[in-house]
Amino acid sequence: MLALASCGGAPETTSSPTGDSSGQTISVAGSPALRRGEGDYGVVLAHGAAFDAASWEEQAVAIANQGASVIAVEDIDPDAIRNAVEKLQGEGVADVALVGASAGADAILDLASQDPSLADQLILLSPNATVDGLGEEPKLFVASEDEPVANVSTELASSSPGEENEVTILPGSAHAQNIFATDQAGPVLDAMLQRLKRFAAP
Repeated sequence: MLALASCGGAPETTSSPTGDSSGQTISVAGSPALRRGEGDYGVVLAHGAAFDAASWEEQAVAIANQGASVIAVEDIDPDAIRNAVEKLQGEGVADVALVGASAGADAILDLASQDPSLADQLILLSPNATVDGLGEEPKLFVASEDEPVANVSTELASSSPGEENEVTILPGSAHAQNIFATDQAGPVLDAMLQRLKRFAAP
């Protein structure tokens, strides 16, 4: 289904920058990552090139509060994202969603095309290039109508396998995580939370 919208190792605990006691800094394959929540559904967040793991703080808290185990990786190499998925799976979290923005979205697409069965679902903000070989997992693509790569999200939603692919095209030109600094921040986060809840394993 294609939907267009015009709006829209063991963990090492350290102090959380927001004071939220559920926040941890952990190591994933030797690289730092931020961990929130202890739910039975997993979410891995991969940031854009101009951002870092901490840039997902608000979204990570909201996702964890919905009942998920969330890891925001610092290293957005596809292998590092896979390691975060495997860390969650090793803790008994069977199903993991991948959420990425810009360069992080591209890394997720690379990983998902190599291993289509790895992720339970994909949520990607402003991916920069199309890929072949994705699986049947549900996918949400988000972009702003006036950014140069808006067409990529539309193409991915229409060409990818699966019956639960959706694209949301927002007003404006904000790219990837920059959307969260606009008046579209709330609608986009709500859309992410709804997708995660809808397709989370029962």
